[in-house]
Amino acid sequence: MRALLRWSARLGAGIVRPAGVGSLGGFSGFSGLGTAKMLHYRTEERGRPHSVDYRIYFKTSSGKYISPFHDIPLYAADQQNNDVPAKKQKRDDTELLLNMVVEVSRWSNAKMEIATKEALNPIKQDVKKGKLRYVANVFPHKGYIWNYGALPQTWEDPNHTDKDTNCCGDNDPIDVCDIGSKVCSAGQVIQVKVLGILALIDEGETDWKVIAINTDDPDASKINSIEDVRLSRPGHLEATVDWFRKYKIPDSKPENQFAFNGQFKDKDFAMEVIKSTHNYWKALVHKQTKCGEIICQNSSVCDSPFQCSDAEAAAIVNAAPEYGEALPLPAEVDKWHFLTQ
Repeated sequence: MRALLRWSARLGAGIVRPAGVGSLGGFSGFSGLGTAKMLHYRTEERGRPHSVDYRIYFKTSSGKYISPFHDIPLYAADQQNNDVPAKKQKRDDTELLLNMVVEVSRWSNAKMEIATKEALNPIKQDVKKGKLRYVANVFPHKGYIWNYGALPQTWEDPNHTDKDTNCCGDNDPIDVCDIGSKVCSAGQVIQVKVLGILALIDEGETDWKVIAINTDDPDASKINSIEDVRLSRPGHLEATVDWFRKYKIPDSKPENQFAFNGQFKDKDFAMEVIKSTHNYWKALVHKQTKCGEIICQNSSVCDSPFQCSDAEAAAIVNAAPEYGEALPLPAEVDKWHFLTQ
């Protein structure tokens, strides 16, 4: 069997909790850009890049296959040593570090995402009407203008109407834009500090966009709020709103809309939204709400009726096509789209 294994280049990934150990209810504290002990995750690529069968599966450093949606902890401080859960501590929610699963590298165009409706939820490229999806380059932007990804163990519940947006959730993990300078790779698990949040309304659904910064960034200790971003990186927030407003127009769709008139909410507001989506996820994996087509299979969530064995998880990956040579990117990926004002 031929497969390609990659180490996650970031040390900021939480340790996966083995089956039967610990609980979902409490998370140990972590304040500032701390020094908790971390372990790597690895990724295993299957299929041919730029094809419909390409997948990025996740595994622990010990080789245990996991779901990036369900098994990677939301809170970076939810760690343990030698399979012993970390001691719970008091914490300031606004200073917590979170794990982010990078789905899309900055400047790239392929719309990669956690496959919520597939076993083990690998990262795959989105397909629409039988064609792989690529984000258009709306001048002056090139591809995604941040490292883009998701917060694990969160879920925007489509059965819940948000009191602020008056729209239901989009049925996905909550999205994150990492504004750090470092270009990350799809499948990396990085630690981020939350700075604020933007409420996109995408085709009538609430689609929160968390604004965060990679703790590896040289400026991470200096940027602690949306106002800090505005002052230290002028134009970045405005470009973010512009990007989300227009990125679907080349596909003959209307401009996206926003709650709060497109204004960013602060990190306290963002953390409340994140905590609520984490609670919706808990209900999801404990079968306390309707799953729909979402696959909740996991390797480590305590008391979850969807927990699978290591052998079952390995069988899923082994059944996927072997890794192969990448297909060429279509020429239209590099095309500029100029929109009239």
